[in-house]
This record gives sequence, structure tokens and C-alpha cells, in this order.
Amino acid sequence: MEFSQSQAIYLQIADFVCEKILLKEWPPEERIPSVRELAVQLEVNPNTVMRTFEFLQQKEIIFNQRGIGFFVGPQAVNHATQYRLETFMDRDLPQVFRSMWLLGMNPEDLNKPFEKYKKQNFNR
Repeated sequence: MEFSQSQAIYLQIADFVCEKILLKEWPPEERIPSVRELAVQLEVNPNTVMRTFEFLQQKEIIFNQRGIGFFVGPQAVNHATQYRLETFMDRDLPQVFRSMWLLGMNPEDLNKPFEKYKKQNFNR
């Protein structure tokens, strides 16, 4: 995983975990990689992963079973969707709107490229 300098690493890892959940690669109530396993996989400090897991627990996206590990929460898809939607609306969408304004674009101009993107990425 390549990290951006524009956002805290623990939040980028939270986005990664949410994406795994939303793509159904990590289903509800399934055990997820341990702090150490994920730290090794992502080449980050285990304390950073622990901070991510604490953050995601507060959002009720994952939960800890003491002595066993971390698991995807039963309502994780809903909570992850809500978290990602809030992040998109607050962080990403204003940048998209600014670019559109600078380029003289309207929201309708995005329909065709969006349909093409969906076809290329989700109709496999």
C-alpha cells in the first residue's frame, strides 16, 4: 500500500479496512488480520495499526474479542458505508467540485465517464 502525505496513515489504513469490508472480502463477524499481521502486510508500525483498530472500534466497524482477535462488526457494512460517505463528502467532493468549476463542467458531464468506469471496474 502506498501512503499519501495528505492524510494520517491510520486513517488511510481505516479506508483500506473499510474497502475490504465493503467489497465483502472481509464479511461480517469474520476475524480480520491481527495488528501484527496487518502491520507486516502494510509495512507500518504496529502502533499505527492499533490506532486504526481503536478508531474503527469507536465507529462500530470492527470489534475485539479479548484473547481471540479483531472481527468485522455485524453492522460493519452500514457503518463503513456511513464513514466513507462522510469522508467523501467532507474531503473528496469539495476538491472534485473545485476542479469541475475551474474546468467549466456540470454534474451531467460526469455521467458518461462514470458509466464507463463502472463497466470497466465492476462488470467482470
